[in-house]
Amino acid sequence: MESIQNKKAYFDYEISDTLNAGIELLGHEAKAIRSGKASVVGSLVKIYGGQLWLVGATIGPYQEKNTPKDFDPRRSRRLLAKKSEIIALVGQASSKNLTLVPLKLYNKRGKIKLEIGLGVHKKKTDKRETIKKRETERQVRKHIA
Repeated sequence: MESIQNKKAYFDYEISDTLNAGIELLGHEAKAIRSGKASVVGSLVKIYGGQLWLVGATIGPYQEKNTPKDFDPRRSRRLLAKKSEIIALVGQASSKNLTLVPLKLYNKRGKIKLEIGLGVHKKKTDKRETIKKRETERQVRKHIA
Protein backbone atom coordinates (compact mmCIF):
# COMPACT_ATOMS: atom_id res chain seq x y z
CA MET A 1 0.00 0.00 0.00
CA GLU A 2 1.26 3.40 -0.92
CA SER A 3 0.37 6.24 1.38
CA ILE A 4 -2.76 8.26 0.67
CA GLN A 5 -1.71 11.91 0.80
CA ASN A 6 -3.55 15.18 1.25
CA LYS A 7 -1.57 17.38 -1.15
CA LYS A 8 -4.09 20.19 -0.82
CA ALA A 9 -3.24 20.52 2.90
CA TYR A 10 0.29 21.70 2.07
CA PHE A 11 -1.16 24.27 -0.33
CA ASP A 12 -3.90 25.55 2.01
CA TYR A 13 -1.99 25.42 5.32
CA GLU A 14 1.44 26.33 6.63
CA ILE A 15 2.30 23.10 8.49
CA SER A 16 4.46 23.62 11.59
CA ASP A 17 4.39 20.33 13.52
CA THR A 18 3.25 16.75 12.88
CA LEU A 19 1.93 13.86 14.97
CA ASN A 20 1.27 10.22 14.07
CA ALA A 21 -1.87 8.56 15.39
CA GLY A 22 -3.62 5.24 14.91
CA ILE A 23 -7.12 5.14 13.52
CA GLU A 24 -10.05 3.03 14.69
CA LEU A 25 -11.48 1.23 11.65
CA LEU A 26 -13.83 -1.59 10.74
CA GLY A 27 -12.32 -4.57 8.91
CA HIS A 28 -13.63 -3.71 5.46
CA GLU A 29 -12.49 -0.08 5.90
CA ALA A 30 -8.93 -1.22 6.61
CA LYS A 31 -8.97 -3.36 3.47
CA ALA A 32 -10.33 -0.43 1.44
CA ILE A 33 -7.53 1.86 2.66
CA ARG A 34 -4.89 -0.76 1.86
CA SER A 35 -6.28 -0.99 -1.67
CA GLY A 36 -6.20 2.80 -2.04
CA LYS A 37 -9.94 3.54 -1.90
CA ALA A 38 -9.72 6.44 0.55
CA SER A 39 -9.29 10.20 0.56
CA VAL A 40 -8.45 12.67 3.32
CA VAL A 41 -8.74 15.78 1.14
CA GLY A 42 -11.05 18.33 2.74
CA SER A 43 -11.16 16.57 6.10
CA LEU A 44 -10.20 17.86 9.54
CA VAL A 45 -9.22 16.49 12.92
CA LYS A 46 -11.50 17.68 15.73
CA ILE A 47 -11.23 17.26 19.49
CA TYR A 48 -14.40 16.05 21.25
CA GLY A 49 -14.43 15.00 24.89
CA GLY A 50 -10.65 14.75 25.11
CA GLN A 51 -10.43 12.45 22.08
CA LEU A 52 -9.27 13.07 18.52
CA TRP A 53 -11.77 12.44 15.70
CA LEU A 54 -11.20 12.37 11.95
CA VAL A 55 -14.13 14.22 10.37
CA GLY A 56 -14.95 14.36 6.67
CA ALA A 57 -12.57 11.71 5.34
CA THR A 58 -13.97 9.36 2.71
CA ILE A 59 -13.25 5.64 2.78
CA GLY A 60 -14.98 3.88 -0.08
CA PRO A 61 -16.36 0.35 0.09
CA TYR A 62 -13.85 -2.46 -0.33
CA GLN A 63 -16.27 -4.61 -2.33
CA GLU A 64 -19.27 -2.75 -3.75
CA LYS A 65 -21.72 -5.66 -3.58
CA ASN A 66 -20.51 -6.99 -0.24
CA THR A 67 -20.70 -3.88 1.97
CA PRO A 68 -22.97 -3.62 5.00
CA LYS A 69 -26.29 -1.82 4.48
CA ASP A 70 -25.52 0.77 7.17
CA PHE A 71 -22.07 1.62 5.73
CA ASP A 72 -21.32 5.36 5.70
CA PRO A 73 -18.13 6.26 3.78
CA ARG A 74 -17.87 9.71 5.45
CA ARG A 75 -18.49 8.75 9.09
CA SER A 76 -16.32 10.21 11.85
CA ARG A 77 -13.54 7.91 12.99
CA ARG A 78 -11.76 7.99 16.34
CA LEU A 79 -8.00 8.50 16.34
CA LEU A 80 -5.74 6.71 18.78
CA ALA A 81 -3.04 8.78 20.46
CA LYS A 82 -1.50 9.08 23.90
CA LYS A 83 -3.28 11.30 26.41
CA SER A 84 -0.16 13.45 26.79
CA GLU A 85 0.03 13.99 23.00
CA ILE A 86 -3.64 14.99 22.88
CA ILE A 87 -3.20 17.48 25.74
CA ALA A 88 -0.16 18.99 24.01
CA LEU A 89 -2.10 19.28 20.74
CA VAL A 90 -5.05 20.96 22.45
CA GLY A 91 -2.71 23.45 24.09
CA GLN A 92 -0.89 24.32 20.88
CA ALA A 93 -4.01 24.46 18.72
CA SER A 94 -5.94 26.74 21.07
CA SER A 95 -3.09 29.10 22.01
CA LYS A 96 -1.79 29.77 18.51
CA ASN A 97 -5.11 29.46 16.63
CA LEU A 98 -3.90 26.41 14.69
CA THR A 99 -5.92 23.82 12.77
CA LEU A 100 -5.40 20.06 12.96
CA VAL A 101 -5.13 18.79 9.39
CA PRO A 102 -4.77 15.15 8.26
CA LEU A 103 -1.75 14.89 5.97
CA LYS A 104 -1.55 11.22 4.97
CA LEU A 105 -2.78 7.71 5.68
CA TYR A 106 -0.09 5.06 5.64
CA ASN A 107 0.62 1.48 6.68
CA LYS A 108 3.20 0.82 9.39
CA ARG A 109 3.84 -2.81 10.37
CA GLY A 110 0.32 -3.87 9.45
CA LYS A 111 -1.35 -0.96 11.26
CA ILE A 112 -2.94 1.96 9.46
CA LYS A 113 -1.71 5.31 10.77
CA LEU A 114 -2.69 8.92 10.14
CA GLU A 115 -0.18 11.75 10.07
CA ILE A 116 -1.71 14.92 11.52
CA GLY A 117 -0.25 18.37 10.97
CA LEU A 118 -0.67 21.54 12.99
CA GLY A 119 -1.19 24.32 10.50
CA VAL A 120 -2.16 27.92 10.03
CA HIS A 121 -4.49 28.60 7.12
CA LYS A 122 -2.65 30.49 4.36
CA LYS A 123 -4.00 33.75 3.04
CA LYS A 124 -4.74 34.17 -0.65
CA THR A 125 -1.52 36.16 -1.21
CA ASP A 126 0.55 33.36 0.33
CA LYS A 127 -1.07 30.85 -2.01
CA ARG A 128 -0.25 33.08 -4.99
CA GLU A 129 3.38 33.20 -3.91
CA THR A 130 3.44 29.39 -3.69
CA ILE A 131 2.06 29.15 -7.23
CA LYS A 132 4.67 31.63 -8.52
CA LYS A 133 7.52 29.68 -6.91
CA ARG A 134 6.23 26.44 -8.40
CA GLU A 135 5.96 27.98 -11.87
CA THR A 136 9.49 29.42 -11.78
CA GLU A 137 10.90 26.07 -10.63
CA ARG A 138 9.14 24.34 -13.54
CA GLN A 139 10.56 26.85 -16.02
CA VAL A 140 14.08 26.44 -14.63
CA ARG A 141 13.82 22.64 -14.84
CA LYS A 142 12.45 22.93 -18.38
CA HIS A 143 15.36 25.09 -19.55
CA ILE A 144 17.98 22.89 -17.87
CA ALA A 145 16.63 19.66 -19.39
